Amino acid sequence: MLAVLATTFPFFALVLCGWLAAQRGLLPDSAIPGLNGFVLFFALPCLLFRFGRDTPLWELLNPALLGVYLAAALLIVFFTVATTLSARVGMKDAAFGALVAAFPNSGFMGVPLIVALLGPAAAGPVVSTLLADLFVTSSLCIALAQAGTSSVAGRAAFVQALRAAGANPLPWAIALGAVVGASGLALPVPLSKTIAMLGDAASPVALFSIGAVLSRSGRANRRAGRVTPPRLVLPVAAIKLLLHPALVFALGAAARGLGAPLSGAQLTALTLVAALPSASNVSLLAERYGADNGRVARIILASTALAFLTFSGLAAALIGAG
Repeated sequence: MLAVLATTFPFFALVLCGWLAAQRGLLPDSAIPGLNGFVLFFALPCLLFRFGRDTPLWELLNPALLGVYLAAALLIVFFTVATTLSARVGMKDAAFGALVAAFPNSGFMGVPLIVALLGPAAAGPVVSTLLADLFVTSSLCIALAQAGTSSVAGRAAFVQALRAAGANPLPWAIALGAVVGASGLALPVPLSKTIAMLGDAASPVALFSIGAVLSRSGRANRRAGRVTPPRLVLPVAAIKLLLHPALVFALGAAARGLGAPLSGAQLTALTLVAALPSASNVSLLAERYGADNGRVARIILASTALAFLTFSGLAAALIGAG
């Protein structure tokens, strides 16, 4: 357990540093979009390019792995909608609550953290889940959120979400890396070093940015008077941190028992992805589509704070059992 905490602590400490910097005004709110832009368009694509280049294509698109992960994601989405939909929480808010319950922070946090815990071989499963969530989970939840208006609006929202995922630089960085790796192309040394330097910056800046975004969202919601009671926050955070990884592990173990080509190491990586806190960018999506951003932001904050204990505990158990 101590060895796992020694690995996970710096990652969560950097999130806390970003939160404190924004809270204390050391990082102005106006600087946060620039920080996110650096991570999204420069640093993280270079990191994912390297993983895409160094990971065999069949590991990135393993149908057994993707099938288990997407089955769990769909079950979590519909379970969360069914259990949270109420007079207080409408369909739009229930759908975005389902998205924070099913969409882990695999890009900004999961890739560097799980690779640090399990080694470079874990990159393939983590990157696969990122692609699945960008194209399927998020598109489905956005469509459900808009379906409350009309079925036509829901279909249009689904198509729009797919286009947005296609415009995201992260899948293209992974695909370009896979092409370069499959072709055996050697990049010029100066270009390779530039990519390496940007990729190395991805993890610390992304984690710092998560904390800053959470701080800004919390302060903005308090100023707007959007105060969400804990009973609308903690159950969804518990679904994300406890039920989601348990479901992925159970489905993965069942698939392995039926002979699916899913190794124990891949199942461990897949389960740890599901145990990550909610993706911080869901708050921006909720705001864009007119959902209760205050509730979504509080769920993300709660899952991030609690994940230091739940994720570390699960990682210690899985690594120890392995």
